[in-house]
Amino acid sequence: MIDLFEHIPALLIAVPLLGAFLTPLLGKVNKNARNIWVLLILALTAAMSFLLAQDVYTNGIKLYTFGADIPSLTHPDTVSIPVRIIFEIDGMSVFMLLISVIIGFLAALYSISFIKDENGIERYYTLLLLLITGMIGMELTGDLFNFFVFIEITSISAAALIATMVDREQSFEAAFKYLVLSSIGALFLLLAIGFLYGQYDALNIATIASSMQYTFADRMALVLIIGALALKAGLAPMHMWMPDAYGEAPPSVTIAVMAATLASLYGLIRMCFTLYGSSIFNLSVIGALIVAMAMISIIIGATMALIQSNLTRAIAYAAVAEIGYMLLGIGTALHVGINEFGETALTGGIFHIFNDVLDVGLLFLATGAVIYATNEKSLSNLGGLARKMKFTTIFFLIGLLAAAGMPPMNGFASKIIIYESVYRLNPLLSIGAILASILMLAIFVRIFYSVFLGPELPNLKNVREVPKAMLISMAIISMLIIIFGLFPGYVIDNLVAPAASALANPESYINAVLLGGA
Repeated sequence: MIDLFEHIPALLIAVPLLGAFLTPLLGKVNKNARNIWVLLILALTAAMSFLLAQDVYTNGIKLYTFGADIPSLTHPDTVSIPVRIIFEIDGMSVFMLLISVIIGFLAALYSISFIKDENGIERYYTLLLLLITGMIGMELTGDLFNFFVFIEITSISAAALIATMVDREQSFEAAFKYLVLSSIGALFLLLAIGFLYGQYDALNIATIASSMQYTFADRMALVLIIGALALKAGLAPMHMWMPDAYGEAPPSVTIAVMAATLASLYGLIRMCFTLYGSSIFNLSVIGALIVAMAMISIIIGATMALIQSNLTRAIAYAAVAEIGYMLLGIGTALHVGINEFGETALTGGIFHIFNDVLDVGLLFLATGAVIYATNEKSLSNLGGLARKMKFTTIFFLIGLLAAAGMPPMNGFASKIIIYESVYRLNPLLSIGAILASILMLAIFVRIFYSVFLGPELPNLKNVREVPKAMLISMAIISMLIIIFGLFPGYVIDNLVAPAASALANPESYINAVLLGGA
């Protein structure tokens, strides 16, 4: 009898992939059946992800070897290295997995009301499920080439989703820019994989990490990996695609693409801490470079958001700044190494990954509600919506306070850890990050006043609150924001600390594969 629990890693790819291909067929039969099908597929994927996370938190790293009689068998007796595709799931993997499945489900729920049938909704749901499949694969795989394959799946599906609004030229332009830059990043990544394969005759991350010699070819590969994945993650000065993609895509697409962006950021973190391991700490310039790029992202994001008159583009630039805060903590850990100081910085950066997708994601969904109700994105054409859209107003307020790092929201909990750790590295960096947060608060307050509290404009007299599916999506994110903000210690101890520990101890990741043979 097949033990389905043992095969959850494979099912996490198979279930949404099956859902993606059957969605168009169900859409031809019945629209309600199609919507229920998509939500059931994503709910099942989320349930399996929670079961897998519980198993990893309880029993440690989980291995799944495709094609092996025993899934935990990483290589046969006669072969000394892994020869099959292997999924390796540790605390960091499941941390990112939970983000992807939660955000994917909420994006689909929001889309039921937001995306119209005339925009090709069957195609939309198929692409959304493919995007989620790609993210899950990136987060679970222990193989470099399969990471490349999954990142290509996310890039292509995300570009198609960004162009969902087929009646808008700007969406096509943003999708084209995203696809071109993603292709450049993928080319760099593939070249880096080629360098490593030529040197070690292996593609498994643990196998290469165990033999890492940090030669010139290894360093060239590291530079290419950082460049490729920093581009995919939207780190300045390679952020040019993000305001267009986030600003022009439907908000339900934006929040899903945000999760894909963070999956690329996961790849950058995984390669630095696990693939290169302790070798990377011997070259502190890498950490210093990432810290510098993070500060540039924060400054560019905050200052460019200040001058925007378009609601979605203002929030998109805020998202650029938030990427900077994550990598400010992670770069600090890379610069100083794994000690108490470095682990604190790493914890803050990882915690902010989850907080960012919740905070900025809520802002995008609330903005989408405004666009749905008014068909307007310009701040000059909006005002007084609090009188007509009370729930959306509350959700936007929660999102802006959280994104600006105000207590008792979740953004404050992660940012205060980042401020504290970065201050020990250089007080000026911490002061600059705090000032940028204050500026972001001022920007969000201005936007909030212009959209919700200003005088009601004549063109907005017939505005009504958005459908329940959209409100439920925003309510769930708002609850998570408040819970994470009120109980940060619990979240850190049970979600963030295992992820940080997995990165800080790459030997566990390596040994799980190397000692996984019969």
